[in-house]
Parts: sequence; C-alpha cells; structure tokens
Amino acid sequence: MTGAAGLAGIAALRGGAGLVRVATPGPVLAVVAGYEPSYTTIPLPADADGRIAYQSLAKIWKEADQADWIAIGPGLGRSWGLSRLVLRLYCELPKPLVVDADGLNALASGKGTLPEAPAPRILTPHPGEFRRLVGPSGDTQRPLSARWEVAQDYARRHQVILVYKGHPTLVTDGARRYLNPTGNPGMATGGSGDVLTGLITALGAQGMEPFAAAQLGVYLHGLAGDIGAQELGEESLIASDLPRFLPRAFQKYRDSFVQKAQ
Repeated sequence: MTGAAGLAGIAALRGGAGLVRVATPGPVLAVVAGYEPSYTTIPLPADADGRIAYQSLAKIWKEADQADWIAIGPGLGRSWGLSRLVLRLYCELPKPLVVDADGLNALASGKGTLPEAPAPRILTPHPGEFRRLVGPSGDTQRPLSARWEVAQDYARRHQVILVYKGHPTLVTDGARRYLNPTGNPGMATGGSGDVLTGLITALGAQGMEPFAAAQLGVYLHGLAGDIGAQELGEESLIASDLPRFLPRAFQKYRDSFVQKAQ
C-alpha cells in the first residue's frame, strides 16, 4: 500500500521534520518516491510477494541509527516475516517508535500482552485495531467509556502511550488522559491515520515529550480536518487533503496563544 507510506512521509514533512526518509520495498520505491520529492527513500529487500522481507532487519537497524524518531506500520502489509520484524524492532530498537496499522496487527499476535521496550512507544489504534490488541475487553460493542477504561489500563500496564482514535480521540499513558476536541466525521476515511502517524513522529523528532507529541498531533490533525471540511465539506474530505491544511492548523494554533497572551 504505497499511498499509506507516502501520506505518512508527507505529513511528517508538513509536521516540521527537517529530514524524512521512507523505507520501502525495492520493487515499489519509484512509486513511493514519486509522491513527494522532499523526502528521501530507502530501498529494502522484498519477499516473493513484494513486501518488506525479514532480512531487511539489519539495514533498518543501521538506517534507524541516524533517526530521532521512527514510525512503522502505514502500508506495511502482513506476513509471518513482517510480524517477526515488527516485534524485534519494538523490543530492541532504542529509539522512540510510533506504531500504526499493520504494525499494530503484528503486535496483536501477543493476544493482549506486549513485550517491554527500551524507549517510548506510541500506539495509534482505531477501534478495530484496539480490539485485536487487547482481546475481548476491547469489544467495539461495549460503551465508549468502558473501552476508554480498558485503554488506560492497557497503557499503564504496558508503559505505552495509547492514541485510541475515534470521535473524540483519547490519548493516555495510563496516568494522564486527554480527550481531543478537534476533528469531524469526514476524517473517517482511508489514509487519515497514516497522516496522523507521520505528524506525531515529526513532532516527537523536534524534541517534544512523547505524550505531548501525541496530544498535539491529534489536536492539529483534527484541526486540519476541520479547516478542510469548512472548505470542501465533510463528504469530500480525503486523507491527502489533511497535509495541505496542516500549515493553517499550525498557524491557527499559534494564533490562539497570541490571543490568550493579549
């Protein structure tokens, strides 16, 4: 899913990251690179079906040494080798890691448990991914308040920051809890989560404390969606619109501080 990787990369750029590199299977590198000339690409070995091969681990590890923050999951796909790869990176990589999409599905093989990690971990599940992560207690048919309680408990037990996407989105580290006021139903569209992943990663890479990066990321992401919906309508809003409206979201956020200061 090359578009997901491209959206995450573009959002990271719009989120203020100075240098963004997108690691992608060699066979689709030209497609991913064609979305945006401002990020660079890293070709990785592919398996027989064109997905990132487990043998990419050594190269990913070497390239990650040059990064401040790392995201994994958008456009990843699923295979036995990728599940092993994600788990190794989660357990061993000494860098902050944002995990989304099929990265979360790989972690879900733990059936409600997560291994310890050597650095901050931010997980960004939507309700279906959350249910797969935590098991029956995350059933999407349960009241929202009950799922939030499970989310806080999960974040506390596994020492992660959980961005439980929805309306409103919840951010929790098990102790702190933030309910995001921005966003609209038009953002419930394919690729929106990939944009959020890139944005949170960029904010963290600029030195923000991980919980604050997640908190501000969901706020600006939703604000960009609200600005986009005002111009385009909720029905016509698509994920690739969100990075275009991020600059205005940043400006509106800054202006709110100026107004408060006055």
